[in-house]
Amino acid sequence: MPISRRAVLAAGAALPLLGGKARAARPPGTLRFGLSSYPPTFAPWANAGTAAANIQLLVFRGLLSYDTQGKLQGELAESWHKDGDAGWLFKLRKAVFHNGKPVTAADVKWTLEQVAGAHSTAYMREQMQTIARIDTPDPMTVRLVMKQPTVTVPIWLAGYYMPIVAAGSHPHSPMGCGPYVMKSHERGVSVELEAFGKFYRPGLPKLKTLRFVAYPDESLRVAALQSGDVDIIEYVPWQSMGAIAANPHLVLQTTNGPFMYLTFNGHAGPFTDARVRLAVAHGIHREQIVKAAFYGRGAALAGTPIPPGTEYYDPKLANGWAYDTDRAKALLKQAGKAGGFACTLLSTAQYGMHKDTAEVVQQNLAALGIEAKLNLPEWASRVALGNRGQYEFGVMGTATDSNDPDGLSSIIDGSLPPSYVRSYELAVPKLHALLAAGRAEFDAVKRKAIYERVQKLVLAEAPIVGLSWRSQGYAMAKDVHGFTNLPGALTFYSGSTLAQTSFA
Repeated sequence: MPISRRAVLAAGAALPLLGGKARAARPPGTLRFGLSSYPPTFAPWANAGTAAANIQLLVFRGLLSYDTQGKLQGELAESWHKDGDAGWLFKLRKAVFHNGKPVTAADVKWTLEQVAGAHSTAYMREQMQTIARIDTPDPMTVRLVMKQPTVTVPIWLAGYYMPIVAAGSHPHSPMGCGPYVMKSHERGVSVELEAFGKFYRPGLPKLKTLRFVAYPDESLRVAALQSGDVDIIEYVPWQSMGAIAANPHLVLQTTNGPFMYLTFNGHAGPFTDARVRLAVAHGIHREQIVKAAFYGRGAALAGTPIPPGTEYYDPKLANGWAYDTDRAKALLKQAGKAGGFACTLLSTAQYGMHKDTAEVVQQNLAALGIEAKLNLPEWASRVALGNRGQYEFGVMGTATDSNDPDGLSSIIDGSLPPSYVRSYELAVPKLHALLAAGRAEFDAVKRKAIYERVQKLVLAEAPIVGLSWRSQGYAMAKDVHGFTNLPGALTFYSGSTLAQTSFA
């Protein structure tokens, strides 16, 4: 009988991890990080996945960021506050770019204008276009006047894809002011960063060198940690979590917040019809995904991805896409596709969770007569195909931009520019209007009511289809101190804490 990939991985996870005596020697002052993939881009304003985020968070810094508890904190902005009905005022701290020039209000203004520009491909372009005016009354003060009141401006400016770069920076070599400088990179293999001696936070960064090595194969990534070839890894495979947590030489940090979901091509193909998307939503047995892809380390997600326990979570709306094959078949019949149809499901073989999720979706939908052929390229190609809309529907995994419900906008608002993290050209006008209302509302009670309406509309139109929550893990050698897996949706910002990471 043939041996499956899952059986091999499970067997490997059960083996004892190597102890401290067998671990490889560590270069002095250097932390080695096992990436899940080689970053597809180093562009400062792109959202290109977690591997790229690790580099962005260290080479660049924005006006704001998050502390280890997930609370907003100042970065280049020493302070900030609401200024009038539609304004926000930011006071800058003294900081310099990697070329030694001071960070000024002019640099902030230039950055925001580039992101919002007519030809910009920046991830936050749409949000930055809601700025009516940028005032720079002095070199250390920036005043943003929004086109309408916007409660989420500080959250937007804390994103790792909204760093400030020096005015006039060349698109291919933007000048940052983060704790590390790009020293070298070998495409597809590794990236090396060197400490920036004039970083604005005294005593940081703590380590001289960070070396990122790509291990697309998850079992090899774990083996590199076990052997001591790397000191920390991201995307700990779920089948390895138990063994890593039990090993006295290693530490596992996990958080719930990321989730798996389906995106659709809303420009052409069968999924332009909401009834077909809803049929898919009701035709998937989500518990099977949790077991198959995450070894039970997660939970079914049959509604809008608002985490349980938050003030915007509504248990009455959390299971709106419950598994119901009879309803799924009825919806297909209403859409004129009672006999099913053939299509292609985009995912990736680079991450086991994506591939395993896709296989369960494929099997479940076959029972409805939907024959989904899998397309499983490497991650960089999967990102490119998603950005270009070259797919019919796809498996995606991410977290929202923040733990605020407005973070949903980047996932469910098809009115925003194309991005692999959301459905392609699938706009729901009423949804866009509700999300805009939510980010304009400062009253907490009224804002909660708005997001209740958002959830109901998502359940009715299925601009995405939730599949499962997942536990997101980092693992590291026991003597690695200072690194923190940030809570919930902010887990992908955790690379920022590498600046305060050191060895015991």
